Amino acid sequence: GKPRPIVTWFKDGALLEDKTVGTRTSEVDSILFIRSAERRHSGMFTLSVQIENMSDSANINIQVVEKPGPPINVHVTDVWGFNAALEWKPPKDDGNCEIIGYTIQKCDMKTKEWFTVYEHNRRPSCTVSDLVMGNEYSFRVFSENICGLSDDPGNSKNTAVINKTGLIYQPKPYKEKDMNRSPKFTAPLVDRSVIAGYTTAISCAVRGNPKPKIIWMKNNITIKGDPKFLMQNNQGVLTLNIRKTSLFDGGRYSCRAINELGVDEVDCKLEVQVFQEKAEEMKK
Repeated sequence: GKPRPIVTWFKDGALLEDKTVGTRTSEVDSILFIRSAERRHSGMFTLSVQIENMSDSANINIQVVEKPGPPINVHVTDVWGFNAALEWKPPKDDGNCEIIGYTIQKCDMKTKEWFTVYEHNRRPSCTVSDLVMGNEYSFRVFSENICGLSDDPGNSKNTAVINKTGLIYQPKPYKEKDMNRSPKFTAPLVDRSVIAGYTTAISCAVRGNPKPKIIWMKNNITIKGDPKFLMQNNQGVLTLNIRKTSLFDGGRYSCRAINELGVDEVDCKLEVQVFQEKAEEMKK
């Protein structure tokens, strides 16, 4: 602006008086710089410019983040079979940003070696499976935000002992799901306009169990034994290829799927056009 405006910086609505935050203003810009950012520097900074009774301002939100603290109150809540259930509470210090997950590790008390069980676990709880009978396990959990994992873990206050006796596995009776269904087209045929002399294809998709029988028809007449047509079925995606189309290939094409549970059908219109030059030659 002209004359040169009066420039003032604010933090969270108050005049900026922090000596660790520097500003430098020229005739065309103003720069705010922090040589060593700390969490306390987070907040809303406002640049205000004023010429006589006219003013304008711009805001910038600065969020200084760091690694979080460890989760608290990590403990084993239940042990059954070869499984152990863990729970914990979020860290007291989240590093000034959202906790995006937790990394869980287990340790066999015999070997004292740590192994990662889960990464990026969103909830403050989990179930650790595939533990070894007769062993005792300890656990630890790391917090994670956009800066990474916490430097220190939260260690479980108790351990999980996988007993050798009293393990009786009683699986629930398995009920087989009925997968049979009547044919249903999930993608229809689409009307098309093609140029004569080129190979073209029309396609659709169907599902059904048992596998349906597929019938292609042109103008309600079944297509079979004609080398001009190539019918393909790739995992339920049905394609009818028509080699070197001519004007006689135009019409209404339909695809019918049949199994013992029902029938479904889709159709489309295929229009074959001739290049204008070829059309004129044909007239001559």
